[in-house]
Amino acid sequence: MSDTLYLSLWYPNLLLASLPDKLTAVLSEFAAHGGEARVYAATVWPISWTESPVFQRVCGKGERGAEPRFAVAEALELLHDDYAYEFQIGWSLWELESALDLESRDRNAGSPIALVAATSVQDDSGELEARWVREPRLVRVTGYGPLFDEGAFEADGHIRLDFGSDAPFLEEDVELDSVAARHVEENVRQLVELTSAVEKASGATARLLWSELGESLAQRLAARLGVRN
Repeated sequence: MSDTLYLSLWYPNLLLASLPDKLTAVLSEFAAHGGEARVYAATVWPISWTESPVFQRVCGKGERGAEPRFAVAEALELLHDDYAYEFQIGWSLWELESALDLESRDRNAGSPIALVAATSVQDDSGELEARWVREPRLVRVTGYGPLFDEGAFEADGHIRLDFGSDAPFLEEDVELDSVAARHVEENVRQLVELTSAVEKASGATARLLWSELGESLAQRLAARLGVRN
């Protein structure tokens, strides 16, 4: 069963005025590790997640997006210790696309959201086969003011990255042959490299990769690869 994967980063004695630089450093690392160079959207939340945003801007994907330093500067003009600042940025991973997904995508080939990094494959009967594609997803990067949601940063980190489903790092519903294992291992390597890079670039002194269900991704991955062996 898939789970939501997070990375939490903490900084010693972090001043609120230093949060923009930390967020910019984290967002700027995505381009070198399978992600976009520009921010898709920014949202500012006051007091807690139950409140309505006080600021929201959707810039768009790719070149239409905003450079991290500009997106952060604009959102954090409203710098308050009980606000949270959320940014969405694109990140691509290998995922197995089913034949049904392929048929739907081919029917919508002219759609701007049909973004893939592979070509269609047909078997001897002419039917579309499943294929591995570089599938874009949006990662949420959130910086917490110290008083937001009653000090949520203590558990979630001064900055938290929400990667969404952990399925691409395990592919538990896929037969783990050599091809599948190679793509899963590449996804995991990309995750490890990104987490190390954002920690170093932003000067974090502590980090934690965790999931909502509390299960260890490393242990689940080891067990998953053990099935293949």
